[in-house]
Amino acid sequence: MNNNFSTGRISAIQKNSFTIRYKDNDIPARLKGSFFEGEADELPVVGDYVNFIYNPSGESLIESVCERKSFLQRPDQAKTGVMQYMVANVDYTFIVTSLNEDYSYNRIARYVSVVLQGNSVPVVALTKSDLCSNYGRYVREVESISDKVRVHAISALYGIGVDELQEYMKPGVTICLMGSSGAGKSTLLNTFVGEEIMKTSGVRESDSTGRHTTTHRQLIELPNGVSIIDTPGMREIGMANTEQGIDNTFSDIIELECCCKFSDCKHDTEPGCAIKAAIESGELSLERYNLYRSLSVENIKNYAKKKEISKWAKAAKKMKNRF
Repeated sequence: MNNNFSTGRISAIQKNSFTIRYKDNDIPARLKGSFFEGEADELPVVGDYVNFIYNPSGESLIESVCERKSFLQRPDQAKTGVMQYMVANVDYTFIVTSLNEDYSYNRIARYVSVVLQGNSVPVVALTKSDLCSNYGRYVREVESISDKVRVHAISALYGIGVDELQEYMKPGVTICLMGSSGAGKSTLLNTFVGEEIMKTSGVRESDSTGRHTTTHRQLIELPNGVSIIDTPGMREIGMANTEQGIDNTFSDIIELECCCKFSDCKHDTEPGCAIKAAIESGELSLERYNLYRSLSVENIKNYAKKKEISKWAKAAKKMKNRF
C-alpha cells in the first residue's frame, strides 16, 4: 500500500458525500473517479474501512475499499432487481422488532436470511416487552426460525432484559441496528450510549407504525470501544442473491431434502419424500415449509432480474465508451 495513504472507516454517507472516522475525528471525503467505472458493490458503504489521501483543509480522496468480513445487501423496495448495499464489517445485526402490530414472523425470517447471507450474526431484539403479557411465546417462535438466531425480549424504556445484551458489547465489536420505524432502534441506541443522542418519535395507535427518526445510516463509536450502526426504518425487506442465507436459515429443511428417495424430488407426489413425511408427523410445520418455498422463489426471480439489469448496464457502458 502507498505510504501516503491513511486508513479510516466510513461513518456516514449522504448522496455523494462521505464521512470518514479517522483518529476519533469525522472528516469529509469524496470518491476517486475510477470508482464510477466499476461495479456498484465496490463502492464504499457505512462500516467499510477505506484507504484515502488525507486533506486537512478540504475533502480527502478515497482511493480503495479494504477487504470486507461481512456485507449486507437487499433488493430495492421498487422490486427492480437493483441491489441496495447497506453496511459492511458488522459482527452482530440486531433485528429490532416491537411486540405490537409491528411483529411479523415472516419479516424476521427475511431479516435473518439477509443477515446470514452477509456473514453477520442475527440477534433479534423483541422490544417493548413491558406491553406484552406473554412475550415468552414470541421468543420461542422466533427461536424456531433458525438455530443460528439469538433472541432477547427487552424493554429499553424500563431497562428490562437490556443487561442480556451486554455479552455483545465488547471493544472492537460492530453492531448494526435494523428494523421498522418506531420499533425502538433509537431508544435502544440511546440506552447503549447512556444519553439521548438520537431523537425518538411516538407510534400511531391506529396501526402501531412509527414515524421515521433515522434518515440515513451512520456509525457511532461508544466510549467502551463498541461501534453501533443505526439505519433508517424498513417496512419491507426483499430477497435477492440470498440463496445461502435462506438455506442457512432453513437448514432443517435442507437436511430433510437430502433424505428424500429421489434427488430431484419436488415434494409433491413422489414416493419416499422426507419433506411430506416430516409435515405429516408434525416434525415440520406446513407454514414453515411454505415460507421457505416462497422466499426461495422470490430470491430466484429477483436475482434473475438483477443479472438482467446488470447485463444491460454493462452493455450501455461499453456503448458509451465507444463514443
